[in-house]
Amino acid sequence: MKNSWIIAVRELRERIGSRSFVIMAFVGPLLVLSLTYLLFAFGGKEQQNWNVLISDARGIMENKIMAGEDKSLQYSFISDYIEIEDFAQNPSYQKYDALVEVNEKVLTNKISFVFYREKPSLKTSINIRYHVERRLEELVAAKFTDLSVSDFRKIKQPLLMSFKNVYDPKDESSDLGGWVGLFFGAVIFVFIFLFGMTILRSVSREKSNRIVEILLATVHPRSLMLGKIIGVGMSAFIQFLLWFILISLGLYFMRETLFVDIYDASNVADGGSSQAYNQFVELVFERIQFSSMISYFLVFFALGYLFYGAFFAALGAVTGSESDGQQFLLPLIALLLFAMYSGFFVLNNPESSLSTFYHYFPFTSPVVVMVKLAMGYPEGDGYQLIISILILIMSALAVLAIAGKLYKNGLLQYGHTVRLKQIIQWLKIK
Repeated sequence: MKNSWIIAVRELRERIGSRSFVIMAFVGPLLVLSLTYLLFAFGGKEQQNWNVLISDARGIMENKIMAGEDKSLQYSFISDYIEIEDFAQNPSYQKYDALVEVNEKVLTNKISFVFYREKPSLKTSINIRYHVERRLEELVAAKFTDLSVSDFRKIKQPLLMSFKNVYDPKDESSDLGGWVGLFFGAVIFVFIFLFGMTILRSVSREKSNRIVEILLATVHPRSLMLGKIIGVGMSAFIQFLLWFILISLGLYFMRETLFVDIYDASNVADGGSSQAYNQFVELVFERIQFSSMISYFLVFFALGYLFYGAFFAALGAVTGSESDGQQFLLPLIALLLFAMYSGFFVLNNPESSLSTFYHYFPFTSPVVVMVKLAMGYPEGDGYQLIISILILIMSALAVLAIAGKLYKNGLLQYGHTVRLKQIIQWLKIK
């Protein structure tokens, strides 16, 4: 293990000192932040004009709401409970774009639900929440306190208003969060491909210029392979850490300067915001559980890198020249692309049996688990995540063992054409 560590440190120093490493460390985050800004600035919907029905069976709001000068929202009241299915299907309700449910305890529990037919823009959703909340503040201040409305607002509790699709109240078909998981999975496989190719080129170059013969005089082949994989992996981790820091700083700058109005509902509702904010802003700044996503990202990035990195190292060892391994590299690239497709498939078919298979299949599990994490595991299904991790660990160890045997038996072979039959023979040699 000591020799592997020495090789790893050597590989790390070589990688972080290269020009390509420095360029990728800054260009990558810049591209991500540029795309994010475009989604924030131009990804919103057009101005929406909504007819909103407020179901207020107890007459709590007294058929009044603080709509102000907002002409895009028209409110109507009904003194009755409305079933979700009835609102979705009954022709008499089709003229309404959304249903606001005012429950009998809303003044104390501060919880309300909005069921919409079409996903509202963030500005529209903030306006509805703001208008309802303002009216409830007046009622609470008058009923429970001796304060004026303005004084009460200084100590108020915000209204928790949940927006749900009336045709999908359980949010089963929502895939916006899933796209975030797919992005995390894509980052994993982009890094795996880039640094896997680094392993392949490094092994092939050392093999072709015969440096490997000198290294094998003092280092066991498996220690050399492991050191190279770990060293390149460490440089990948440092690259990701730089990405994380720069992207985090960029998002913080956007939040505090460019898109700050989203956190003040009165600015948006009163027309004070100059930006047409959209759901991507809310998604990034409010809905993504970055601590959980980053933690599991690092786990699956490390395991996925070890799993695929062993393939790249073995391919470099068995080739007769730097250009000889193309025929085997293409299937490996195809597997990486297939893994990306599996994430997209799960995004659209989260409950299918094939999605379950992709969740555990080690070639696809890193990206699929990221998608499932972003969409949220159903209650009681968290064990699936642990099983997927254990399968990937065992698979990575098995592939590393196989790659170690190929590394040992093929590293000193030159001038040959790689054939599957020859690879099988090398695997049989102890």
